[in-house]
Amino acid sequence: MESIKQEARTVEEAVDLALKKLNISRDQAEITVLDEGSKGLFGLIGNKNARVEVKHRPDPVKVGHEFLEKVFSSTTLSVEVEVVEKETNDEQVLYNLRSPDLGIVIGHRGETLDALQYITSLVISRQIDGYFRVLLDAEGYRERRKQTLIRLAKKLARKAVNKGRKVVLEPMPPHERRIIHIALKDDPRLNLIVKGMNPSAR
Repeated sequence: MESIKQEARTVEEAVDLALKKLNISRDQAEITVLDEGSKGLFGLIGNKNARVEVKHRPDPVKVGHEFLEKVFSSTTLSVEVEVVEKETNDEQVLYNLRSPDLGIVIGHRGETLDALQYITSLVISRQIDGYFRVLLDAEGYRERRKQTLIRLAKKLARKAVNKGRKVVLEPMPPHERRIIHIALKDDPRLNLIVKGMNPSAR
């Protein structure tokens, strides 16, 4: 984060000067008071300026957007990145990807999309020195995949009940395993095991 240390007669004056030098507004800044200063004796002798450090706090949504655009600009793919939803607590953002090459962007069962989501979250978190959750979708793929998994879960559940034995699913990402378990958690007849995972895990 870009930062500047500034002195002035008062904390407010020092902050204002630093904000002007950084060309940012107060809500874009992280302000640390290093020394509140003092007026000295009778306000004349031993005066001491206030000192502050002002850091430019990056906009995480903008950081993620620029990163994704940079990634796709380095490829031959034509991809539009749009911000769909930004949480009011500034801790989460949903980006949607639009592209005529959607299959490549998504990857096999969403693997490319998941990888991009993870890397983008890391890039943002590093820039802001804190955790920031990123959700990445591609023209409604996440919801379509969710519905596919729910149908799969119910189909295999019927198979498990009819044959009276466990059904083992192939390995899948944690968020997809969770969709399976939520879809079946209220059916006491089932003994569904997702390979490599305890059914009670989340």
